[in-house]
Amino acid sequence: MTNRFAILVRHGAYHQKPGTPSALQPFQLTDAGRRQAADAGHEIAALAADHGWRLVPEVLCSRQQRAWQTATLLGQSLSEATGADVTVTEHEALAERSVGAFANLTIPEIEQVLAEDPRYTPPPEDWKSNSHYRLPAQGAESLLEAGARVAAFLETRLDALAAHPGVTAQVFVGHGAAFRHAAHHLGVLAFDDIRKVSMHHARPVVVSFSPDAGWSHVAGAWKQRQVLETALD
Repeated sequence: MTNRFAILVRHGAYHQKPGTPSALQPFQLTDAGRRQAADAGHEIAALAADHGWRLVPEVLCSRQQRAWQTATLLGQSLSEATGADVTVTEHEALAERSVGAFANLTIPEIEQVLAEDPRYTPPPEDWKSNSHYRLPAQGAESLLEAGARVAAFLETRLDALAAHPGVTAQVFVGHGAAFRHAAHHLGVLAFDDIRKVSMHHARPVVVSFSPDAGWSHVAGAWKQRQVLETALD
């Protein structure tokens, strides 16, 4: 069985509400984000041609507008570059870490709610980037839980490629923190490295599954952090 490839793309830059965990923010791409997304399709086409990958003519993305827009613009430029008719399909499994009932509240607002609700204890100082911590709100996840969800989806979708002889690669558009934690669950990224790297907007990072060797990072660069940044998206 041939190797199969997951092409992971973080959404382009978007109109993010400042100081707010960004998982379910509904806003659209900026002009720069649209350019990044369009460029991504050409970059992926070139990678596929260089490595001999045959792409599924469908881009899978989360349901957030920034991911859907990125997937749509990426798909259009990928179609132009390859001649294939590329479609876009949304999946909730590709969402960023959910903060549940605290969605779209600012960080101070979340911390104020926790301080004023007698059911809750103060969160750790690093709660925004703490991979293990889950906010005590209905529907909330930890970063590791979100990563496990995304990793399971990647595995399922690449397993499905076995039913399509010759097709070896699938494009996924989602969110940086969830992708990084998924990479950890797949054995591609060491736990201590999760907070040392990020993902460039709309630049592919490619991981591969081999039946013999398991998962590995094969193309595209993680974004190296100069300092530990707040993990919001």
